[in-house]
Amino acid sequence: MAKKSIEARQRKREAMNAKYADKRAALKAAGDYKALDLLPKNSSPVRLKNRCQLTGRPRGYMRHFGLSRNMFRDMALQGKIPGVVKASW
Repeated sequence: MAKKSIEARQRKREAMNAKYADKRAALKAAGDYKALDLLPKNSSPVRLKNRCQLTGRPRGYMRHFGLSRNMFRDMALQGKIPGVVKASW
């Protein structure tokens, strides 16, 4: 489990990213990079980090499922992910 402060920081960045997305796109299209520099740093989409939805783990993230590899394996073995079966040959 990720620390609560890390998860809160990530949620704050996601909110700022959503808030400034339109303004950022307009400034970028206009080529006004001086105004882009004045926007908050956390409003940049580059600062977002993919994290597991269940545990908040940042590493071993699988985009298609939104889970870390550990949680994916546990849920797949329990049959909680439709269409995913353990390979056997």
